[in-house]
Amino acid sequence: MDLRGALENHSPLQITGQINPLRNDLFVDLKVAFRDIELSPVTPYSGTYLGYTVEKGKLYLDLKYRIDKKQLDSENKVFIDQFTFGEKVDSDKATSLPVKLGLALLKDRKGEIHLDLPVNGRTDDPKFSIWGVVWQVVKNLLVKAVTSPFALLSSMFGGGEDFSAVSFANGTSTLPQAEEQKLSTLAKVLLDRPALKVELKGYVDREKDTEAYRRELLERKLKNEKYLALGREGTLKEGEKADTITITPQDYPLYLAAVYRKENFPKPRNVLGIVKELPPDEMRKLIIANTVIGEAELQTLARERAAAVKNHLVSTGAVPAERIFLKNDDVFKAPAKDGSRSRVELNAIAP
Repeated sequence: MDLRGALENHSPLQITGQINPLRNDLFVDLKVAFRDIELSPVTPYSGTYLGYTVEKGKLYLDLKYRIDKKQLDSENKVFIDQFTFGEKVDSDKATSLPVKLGLALLKDRKGEIHLDLPVNGRTDDPKFSIWGVVWQVVKNLLVKAVTSPFALLSSMFGGGEDFSAVSFANGTSTLPQAEEQKLSTLAKVLLDRPALKVELKGYVDREKDTEAYRRELLERKLKNEKYLALGREGTLKEGEKADTITITPQDYPLYLAAVYRKENFPKPRNVLGIVKELPPDEMRKLIIANTVIGEAELQTLARERAAAVKNHLVSTGAVPAERIFLKNDDVFKAPAKDGSRSRVELNAIAP
């Protein structure tokens, strides 16, 4: 077979291969190439079933179909260029799926959509329908866009990384190195999906984060004391900040004593009423024991975690800040699936 034609004298169609319709069971081995199909004329269908008109777009198809001994194996490579929805259409037949979010997930920075939709099945199965299977694959893509948008992106870009959550060590808002690498990969994905926006929600583990956050706050106070001391001495390095200061073992007793003096809780005193000098370990225990961590402090930790993810995506990943939104939630809510409670959850939102 070598069949050539054109849709409306514009879009070329070519079907080549072999077919034997006279066998007891049909044999087909065909390639179909369909080019430059304008999508704006399908507006009546898109309005009815998708709920939006089509402003513009072109469709290219490369299909391979093989049927042998009633077994179908096919490839459906779909390329859609510059597909853009127009106005919303009220239709009781329109899908409830978020088609705009699906489009934002699928369309890259060049305005292109590339899909590879394999279809397999038995032609003697009364329930088998080629286009029914193709539509089901497309529908599954849209459903995944709703339920697990970042899982969809992960499967599209490979690597199997879970972009839907970022985990933190208990008590801290510092990104672990493995999570930094994951966010760097996600940033590349987001830059290739310019219509996609992201929500960030921070969470804490009420028990584990409470204890660890006390130690984290002490570490911050130590760094701040050293930062102030270096500032007074005029030995601060250019661009150095309190959170980048390193506390060495030699520094520790000196700055721990400085923190202890500033803490506002009852301290052991001698018979003259003067605050006793204590060994570093005892000072540390008293500071941590008297550090109050309530709901307000844990809310702050959750916000710090979300801010850390946003800052990495923006400063290191070069994702525009206006595409990232911090969203409030119950910071003690457990994850939907097994995973750390000390986390930030990411969600994709439609443009």
